[in-house]
Amino acid sequence: MSNETPDADNDETLEPTQAELQVLLNRLRAEHRRIDDEIKALSENGAADMLKLRRMKKVKLSMKDQIVYLENQITPDIIA
Repeated sequence: MSNETPDADNDETLEPTQAELQVLLNRLRAEHRRIDDEIKALSENGAADMLKLRRMKKVKLSMKDQIVYLENQITPDIIA
């Protein structure tokens, strides 16, 4: 048995890698586009369920916030 604590070396593994963040970001962007297309299709249909549209727009806005957060994690601002 090792004398090291089990969590001492695992601290870094809890943080997602740049590649993992990029994969998640790409998935969120694709889903955001899909929801946007669905919202447009429902709006153009004319017989749109306004409650469903409102919910979808909230989901889309939440995803946008997640996208911006991930973009900031991947490329943080550099203080000059």
